[in-house]
Amino acid sequence: MLPPIIAIIIMLVGNNVARAFSIAGAFTIIRYRSIPSDVKDIAFVFFTLATGLGCGLGYVGISILFTIIMCILIFILYATKYSYPKATSMTLKITIPEDLNYKGFLDDILEKYTNAFYLKRVKTIDFGALFEVVYIIQIKPDIDQKEFIDEIRCRNGNLTVALTLNEFQDIMFN
Repeated sequence: MLPPIIAIIIMLVGNNVARAFSIAGAFTIIRYRSIPSDVKDIAFVFFTLATGLGCGLGYVGISILFTIIMCILIFILYATKYSYPKATSMTLKITIPEDLNYKGFLDDILEKYTNAFYLKRVKTIDFGALFEVVYIIQIKPDIDQKEFIDEIRCRNGNLTVALTLNEFQDIMFN
C-alpha cells in the first residue's frame, strides 16, 4: 500500500517547498501524538494524510479516485488475509504440583491443539511445592482456546494456566 500512497503525496507536493514542510510538520504531529503499534497503522496514517492533502489542495476528484482505489486494495488484502501469519505462536505458562512429572505431562493435549510446541523453561515456585512450565506453542487455526485451557486445567489440578500471544511470531518456528 505504501508505494502508491507515497507516489500520490509526491505528486501533490510537486516542487513546492512550503507544501513539503507542511507535510513534514503534519506527519510529525501525527507520529508523536500516538505511537503506531502496527505497520498497517503507519500506512493508514499516510493514506489519510495523502487524501487530506489532495482535498486541501483542491484536487477533490483525484482524492476521491485515490480513496476508492486504495479502499478496494485494502479490502482485497484483508479478504485474502495477505501477510497474516499462517499459525499463531503463543506462550503457554502452566503451574503444576511437584508430585506430577512435567516431562510428557501435556504432550497428548498439546498434540491435539497445536501444530508444534517446545518446552522453553521449567522452574520451581512456592519453595519447590510447584513447577512453572513454559511452552512455546504454535496453536492450530480455529480451535477453541477455552476448551484447550480447560483440558489443561483438568490435568494440572485447576492451577494457573496462562496463554499469551507472542509479539514476534516468525522467530519461534520459522
